[in-house]
Amino acid sequence: MDAKARNCLLQHREALERDIKTSYIMDHMISNGVLTVSEEEKVKNEPTQRQRAAMLIKMILKKDNHSYISFYNALLHEGYKDLAALLHGGIPVVSSSDGKDSVSGITSYVRTVLCEGGVPQRPVVFVTRKKLVNAIQQKLSKLNGEPGWVTIYGMAGCGKSVLAAEAVRDHSFLEDCFPGGVHWVSVGKQDKSGLLMKLQNLCARLDQDESFSQRLPLNIEEAKDRLRVLMLRKHPRSLLILDDIWDPWVLKAFDNQCQILLTTRDKSVTDSVMGPKYVVPVESGLGKEKALEILSLFVNMKKADLPEQAHSIIQECKGSPLVVSLIGALLRDFPNRWEYYLRQLQNKQFKRIRKSSSYDYEALDEAMSISVEMLREDIKDYYTDLSIIQKDVKVPTKDLHKKMVTQFQRHHQLHSLTPDQEDCMYWYNFLAYHMASANMHKELCALMFSLDWIKAKTELVGPAHLIHEFVEYRHILDEKDGTDCENFQEFLSLNGHLLGRQPFPNIVQLGLCELETSEVYRQAKLQAKQEVDNGMLYLEWVNKKNMKNLSRLVVRPHTDAVYHACFSEDGQRIASCGADKTLQVFKAETGEKLLEIKAHEDEVLCCAFSADDRFIATCSVDKKVKIWNSMTGELVRIYDEHSEQVNCCHFTNISSHLLLATGSNDYFLKLWDLNQEECRNTMFGHTNSVSHCRFSPDDQVLASCSADGTLKLWDVKSANERKSINVKQFFLNSEEPQEDLEVIVKCCSWSADGAKIMVAAKNKVFLFDIHTSGLLAEIHMGHHSTVQYCDFSPHNHLAVVALSQYCVELWSMDSGLKVADCRGHLSWVHCVMFSPDGSSFLTSSDDQTVRLWETKKVCKNSATVLKQEIDVVFQENEVTVLAVDNIRRLQLINGNTGQIDYLTEAQVSCCCLSPHLQYLAFGAEDGAIQILELLNNRIFQSRNAHKTTVRHIQFTADGKTLISSSDDSAVQIWNWQSEDPFFLQAHQETVKDFKLLKNSRLLSWSFDGTVKVWNITTRRIEKDFVCHQDTVLSCDISSDGAKFSSTSADKTAKIWSFELLSPLHELRGHKGCVRCSSFSVDNTMLATGDDNGEIRIWNVSNGELLHLCAPISVEEGASTHGGWVTDLCFSPDTKMLVSAGGYLKVRDSQRLKEKSSLYPAFQAIFTSCVSAGPHTTHQKRGAVTITLFCMLRWICKAAFLRSFGSSDDSVRDVLRPELSYHPIQVLDDQND
Repeated sequence: MDAKARNCLLQHREALERDIKTSYIMDHMISNGVLTVSEEEKVKNEPTQRQRAAMLIKMILKKDNHSYISFYNALLHEGYKDLAALLHGGIPVVSSSDGKDSVSGITSYVRTVLCEGGVPQRPVVFVTRKKLVNAIQQKLSKLNGEPGWVTIYGMAGCGKSVLAAEAVRDHSFLEDCFPGGVHWVSVGKQDKSGLLMKLQNLCARLDQDESFSQRLPLNIEEAKDRLRVLMLRKHPRSLLILDDIWDPWVLKAFDNQCQILLTTRDKSVTDSVMGPKYVVPVESGLGKEKALEILSLFVNMKKADLPEQAHSIIQECKGSPLVVSLIGALLRDFPNRWEYYLRQLQNKQFKRIRKSSSYDYEALDEAMSISVEMLREDIKDYYTDLSIIQKDVKVPTKDLHKKMVTQFQRHHQLHSLTPDQEDCMYWYNFLAYHMASANMHKELCALMFSLDWIKAKTELVGPAHLIHEFVEYRHILDEKDGTDCENFQEFLSLNGHLLGRQPFPNIVQLGLCELETSEVYRQAKLQAKQEVDNGMLYLEWVNKKNMKNLSRLVVRPHTDAVYHACFSEDGQRIASCGADKTLQVFKAETGEKLLEIKAHEDEVLCCAFSADDRFIATCSVDKKVKIWNSMTGELVRIYDEHSEQVNCCHFTNISSHLLLATGSNDYFLKLWDLNQEECRNTMFGHTNSVSHCRFSPDDQVLASCSADGTLKLWDVKSANERKSINVKQFFLNSEEPQEDLEVIVKCCSWSADGAKIMVAAKNKVFLFDIHTSGLLAEIHMGHHSTVQYCDFSPHNHLAVVALSQYCVELWSMDSGLKVADCRGHLSWVHCVMFSPDGSSFLTSSDDQTVRLWETKKVCKNSATVLKQEIDVVFQENEVTVLAVDNIRRLQLINGNTGQIDYLTEAQVSCCCLSPHLQYLAFGAEDGAIQILELLNNRIFQSRNAHKTTVRHIQFTADGKTLISSSDDSAVQIWNWQSEDPFFLQAHQETVKDFKLLKNSRLLSWSFDGTVKVWNITTRRIEKDFVCHQDTVLSCDISSDGAKFSSTSADKTAKIWSFELLSPLHELRGHKGCVRCSSFSVDNTMLATGDDNGEIRIWNVSNGELLHLCAPISVEEGASTHGGWVTDLCFSPDTKMLVSAGGYLKVRDSQRLKEKSSLYPAFQAIFTSCVSAGPHTTHQKRGAVTITLFCMLRWICKAAFLRSFGSSDDSVRDVLRPELSYHPIQVLDDQND
């Protein structure tokens, strides 16, 4: 064995000995010929599992490189992926000449590639079928590295899967054709949720280092996109093998420019996909000689010595490889029963499994029944209990499903079902199905309405399958309590994007953000009360807004995903179409069904009303376009000139001369005149699928979007291309060649005046001038979102956008700001569209619903957003918040009740409250400062204080003096009740912020890199610290007043003594701007946080690093905090550290282990945390209360007090100081 391999094995020996179970691993190694049966017995004789593992490793260390590789592959096969990863770096290189297995002639390279790709091993008894294997390899070679399909088709049991695996079990063939590897997926008969799980598992296997995403894809479309990127970027020139494909729609999920080998019983399944296609037919039976060879291998006899019954058995089962193998396996154990097994086959006692099939299953049926008879009695009981029914007896499926549920209830509990249990995944995937099938409605409701079940299932498999079950069993769940069902569905809708990511969020904390009337909240509150006794920590939202359902109408017209919906021109009707192949028409006001049409032979992708509302057009995966009478449902015309699925259809906007445009995967656009039977024009130009098309308001221009990354504008009259806009260029970067980047332009929409056009691609929305092709606006939706659809309002500059996180948002294309967001759908939103008058818009989704929303109502409820200017005062048990909203109104908010008083409107840039809530002060963008008396809401004092925007303002503890700073370099001190203000001027650049010290001292820091200590009484500088070479971003003061910290954009932090002008310690190690710092109350520790999401804790006395919390990549660059760490604060006993960024996190300060997290809920985005406030009158640092859209309080006060060992009074003292909070980013982030 190579030294490298040996050292790797020795290095990880302890972990291997601790975790592996040797029996199955040895089976693999014996089949590979690297371990003998006697060696296996020697291992088995060891008394304990660990000793058996130690003995096996000891043996491997004495063997060669092939043993190491065989052991590595066995670990992969048996699910020890983490342990295999430890050994991956030590895999020795074995050349093809000396790496051949003594038995099979297969190299170690092939074994490793196929094992890592999940390709099944050869059967125990195997005979070659070289002619068929060569045919498959020839067809695969024809792909020549380009996307395409090779189909192996034949009847059940003919050996398709074995042939597919054998075709890639060739060293030179793999190296030449598929150097990127082979990836095997056993598909089978699937519904959508099952297919999603297959795709999720494949994506996880292809991205084991999670370099692309830690979150599993939430739906099939997202999984398809993820798979395309992974195959293109991480596994180029690899082969994807799809075993046992039943349905064409399943294959479309893998139609993403890959090289694919598939096995199926129906060769027409590839009709639904694009690209070159090759077929290899496989006959249902083996030739007589091959079949006899299999029997001879099983019974260890020469073919010539086989009895006559062998020939009869082969004739009886028509040479089926599966049946011959089943009978052969039985004869190996009972070699004297040739006549018995032949007679059993001839008697044909069992009914055919599938009478409608052209394949004769009788022999297979009989062979299986014989195999069951040979099972051990205890195993036979299990099989009989679940599967074997007497001849001609109707199967009582309900009883079987009930038995399955009973078995679960007898042996498992929800809280005890863990991923390491052998049958865990089965129960997570099928328990609800068995309950529904057994009519156990009460048990199903108890399961689905359980926060424990939601946590357990989503943590293991993500939320998509659970959401599918809520949709699938909605009719049952509504029987118990429609409100509960709505509560849980809404909870999944709001939090599904969080439940699919790692690290998994605390579901109890998420549940506490639900309304008090929700069953989700009730369960979360109950669990929280129990868990705080064990040291858990939870935050509860005190002043929850009364969340209203903003959708006016919810209709469930389809039994599957709704792909498209549209208004009639008069706005009175809505047409919808989807995966159930139907077209539905219903009233827009009430949802009353008007028409239901079985429209196509495959999924209907788009529908459109004509301008006069007489017709509805539909287009489908079946490649057809159909025109229907919108009132009677009568079929008017069928157009079938497209050669691939038709993705979109749209009528002209003027009824005088109706034209219909369609776009297809065949790369073409076609124009149809309804008075003609054939296409009027075909537009050539796109080099990939046409995804969307729209006529301009005046019908002179047709816009089209494509997967080739372009938007094209066509002259309708001449059908000539006017111009093309390369949208793909806006996603290019220097590191990625253009040819490797795929940008699908999803959709387009015209402005009302026809001068601008909006397009959506990936996670961005663009607005172009159609005359100049210039980019007018670009809206970035964030790393976690993909834009599915967008539509322009016909009467203003609003745009409605559907995102991949199940939500819909309204944006102002003028300002580039989000106006509102609408949540309620439980799955992928496929389509959004405004009504003709813009008063409402509709959305259609995978959750089988169409929702209608009132535009004004949605905007009104979502329009008010708090800006970053905010101040908070605690008095006794009352919390008062002063905030500025996005329309520059001052709001005074009662933190306990949520009541809002609107005080005044001004161009407010900052604000603060006086300690006793008598006055408030605010600064303006023109440099003015005003003081308002709260009792009568009148302006008490006003002055033009600064020349530029006022950035910070604060009362002193007695409320008599007001301190402010602005974009100029001065700090103003104003005793506003008795004298004129004066300025402290010494900084060379803008003052970043300031803090009050004891004895009339003030600490200020600036963009000039300095920190200054001022005596307010004498108006002089007492200390001038040159701290950093770049901007000083924050400072904190130790509780004893002896030290302060400074953080900077130069990526360092420093600890200073007020007595020395040089730093005590310079803290290096951060790789981003150090944004914030906080001393512990006992002054022994300093916490720092940076723009990469990293938190460090330092020893104040010697500057040594104590703890590090490195950022964990969540998705596409998002850190643990969803961005910057914007604030930090220790608890009074220093045991906990609160940090803020995109989320709020509470950690154990000794190990930085996370104790609790608070994620954005509803319309709040948490990006701030407690800091020592400007009004702090106590030296003790404040406990945590967070102020944003909402106030939060600790639940279970007794446990909170115990955690600090404090009395009620002392904790009340801690909460009383008026602390200040500084959010960096809210929904409106123009001041970011």
